[in-house]
Amino acid sequence: MDKIQNILITNADDAYRKFQCKLIPEIPPERIIGVRMPALKKIASDLYGMEEAENFMSTLPHFYYDENNLHAFLIMKEKDFGKALLLTEKFLPHIDNWATCDSFKPRVFSKSPETLLPYVYRWTCSSHPFTVRYGIKFLMDYFLDVRFDPKYLDLIAKIRSENYYVKMAEAWFFSFALIKKFDETVGFFEKGLPDRFVQSKSIQKAVESYRLDSEKKEYLKALKQIVVHKM
Repeated sequence: MDKIQNILITNADDAYRKFQCKLIPEIPPERIIGVRMPALKKIASDLYGMEEAENFMSTLPHFYYDENNLHAFLIMKEKDFGKALLLTEKFLPHIDNWATCDSFKPRVFSKSPETLLPYVYRWTCSSHPFTVRYGIKFLMDYFLDVRFDPKYLDLIAKIRSENYYVKMAEAWFFSFALIKKFDETVGFFEKGLPDRFVQSKSIQKAVESYRLDSEKKEYLKALKQIVVHKM
């Protein structure tokens, strides 16, 4: 552990640390070393498969934000699907910020994302906000194209959370759903999503996209105004 912390501290960039402190204010400054992502990825490549890496990943929670990111990158290098899933399940409850959550995407999962659907359903029902966010992002990454099914819209619409980062993940998901599957998704907005913040923010993000035509954008804006008047 000391060796890996020393490696991270040796690669610290103070300007980047200050930037990260502003970007992720929920993490105390003393927990941010300031290692840039390319350097973290190289450290993960150097450590992957070594005993130090195995010991590091078996010792949770970590103190430093950068350690969590390194942990994520090490899992992302895992080629065995089952092992990657076990490591992910162990790691998710310890993710405590949006940046680590959103950058965590094990490559091996792309081979068979359908296999993980039972886990995704469980993740989105978790009491831990960043586990929920991870489940939402997983659906957004893998199930809004050829694997799309309207039941995933229902799943996300039923999430009840007062956590800002969960709400923003829901809005992110629905904005992409509007962009990629407008006809199947717009009905949710015509009826009104249960969470008005998610409804408004989803429409805002979708309207900002260049991938929606002007007619659809104007229609969504009208729906957003109706919601505003109902609030």
